[in-house]
Amino acid sequence: MKVHYKLETFEGPLDLLLHLIDKAEIDIYDIPISEITDQYMAYLETMQELELEVTSEFLVMAATLLAIKSQMLLPKPPPAETDIEYADEAADEDPRAELVQKLIEYRKYKMIAEELRDKELARSLIYTREPADLSPYIPDVDANPVLGLHVSDLAVAFLRALRKAERRNAVAKIRRDEISVRDRMIDVLERLKRRGGKLMFSQLIGDDDTRQEIVATFLALLELMKMQKIVCFQHRLFGDIVIEAREDGKSFELPSDQIDY
Repeated sequence: MKVHYKLETFEGPLDLLLHLIDKAEIDIYDIPISEITDQYMAYLETMQELELEVTSEFLVMAATLLAIKSQMLLPKPPPAETDIEYADEAADEDPRAELVQKLIEYRKYKMIAEELRDKELARSLIYTREPADLSPYIPDVDANPVLGLHVSDLAVAFLRALRKAERRNAVAKIRRDEISVRDRMIDVLERLKRRGGKLMFSQLIGDDDTRQEIVATFLALLELMKMQKIVCFQHRLFGDIVIEAREDGKSFELPSDQIDY
């Protein structure tokens, strides 16, 4: 099982190098490699004295620093005649350039990580809760009765109201049809005479008869029964009414002095 150890102060060799550079207030683009290498090796020796495990990445960085230090301290051999064209380019190359580029990239990501850590800390101090139902606090607003209407719609409604007002002020003459009960009594007696003194009530009422005519017919039958001119009966419940002239007086004449309405 592989176990990863994390140093108490530094995340890795680049973090340690940045600490040494910032502590010594050194320009990162012009690192005194000899001084930084000595400080770096001293830190590794301190770790070994404290019996702290030195990971391989720290050792790789130590080897890199020693190689750069040796490359900068050792004199360069004179170039051969065939390599004169490339001698100037090799002389201009700085062995620290790759390390400086790594340190710049590491510092950039480290600053971003610290900013994100600060945002995380600030966000952790904010407590949220589920949204509450605020519908009971919504004020009741009466609906606009003319919402969606156009001026033309209002004009049409106004003209319609004017037409109704004209019809309301119009005067109509109502004529009531007078229905005489006496005439209905005479009509019933005449029908009985034509039918041999017996007929059905349904034969007195037509489909076109109005309510007034039906009422007058009932009153006429009641008056004739009161005068003992006819008798009415049914053969069964809710059956048709049978109207029959009385046998004791088959006079189909109606006295003129008894009914006047």
